[in-house]
Amino acid sequence: MDGIVVINKEKGCTSHDVVYKVKKLFGVKVGHTGTLDPNATGVLPVLIGKGTELSQFLINHDKKYIATIQLGKKHDTADVEGNIIEEKDVEIDELNADKINGVLKSMIGKQKQVPPMYSAIKVNGKKLYEYARSGKTVDIPEREIEIYDLKLLDIDVMSKLIIFEIYCSKGTYVRTVCEKIAEAIGTVGYMKELQRTMVGNFKIENAITVAELEDNMKNNDYINKKIISIEKFFECNDSVVLEANQLKLFLNGVMINSEAEGLVRIYNASQQFIGIGIAINGKLKRKIILKE
Repeated sequence: MDGIVVINKEKGCTSHDVVYKVKKLFGVKVGHTGTLDPNATGVLPVLIGKGTELSQFLINHDKKYIATIQLGKKHDTADVEGNIIEEKDVEIDELNADKINGVLKSMIGKQKQVPPMYSAIKVNGKKLYEYARSGKTVDIPEREIEIYDLKLLDIDVMSKLIIFEIYCSKGTYVRTVCEKIAEAIGTVGYMKELQRTMVGNFKIENAITVAELEDNMKNNDYINKKIISIEKFFECNDSVVLEANQLKLFLNGVMINSEAEGLVRIYNASQQFIGIGIAINGKLKRKIILKE
């Protein structure tokens, strides 16, 4: 089995846990694109078999999340797992849709963001959370991100919660966005809940839990429906049919003449899908091969 399965990661398990379980089910190489924190839920594309070679095409995908901010308290980790490092009053009469929508609107666009200290970004070969856990501070380089849209979904005045949807570029830390929103409102806050609802074209509506996958492993129709094959992943790309002599050269790594351009689906004379090639300046070479 080669391709992608869109997992709906549940709270409490790590992305590594998901990869381990899926690997046990299929017995092949498995990977993922973009870690989700243990307390976060939602879309986690898992690459299976030759599908792991698709990671190079998935790393820059935009994402959507639904996040919940708890106002009035600031945590050292900027999420629910941390310790309280500051508390501040929340002016309840200021928690109105007009004000919060104004804050959200002001945060849309390209900007520099400083990642949270409790993150896996490496500085001088060491992960930031390792510095944080040892009580050390380090200069954290800014990153350019873009927030395409922010939508207010709900305000729970009594519990001092704000729920919003964010559509953003790769590398955006929603925890940091939550803190910024709280500050703009005039208080402090941390990210209480996070659900990733979209990664590129992978959406939560099409995601399944690991348990659902496990329960249906003997149902070939279900598995074939839920696994996005490499052929399906590139269905919008052009296709090239290679005759036997061309195909032999192609599979041996020889560049062959082609009128195609960019990534293309490769088929043999019998219309069997062989894999993916890349054509540049009239020359076609192998990229991802399923059948030799």
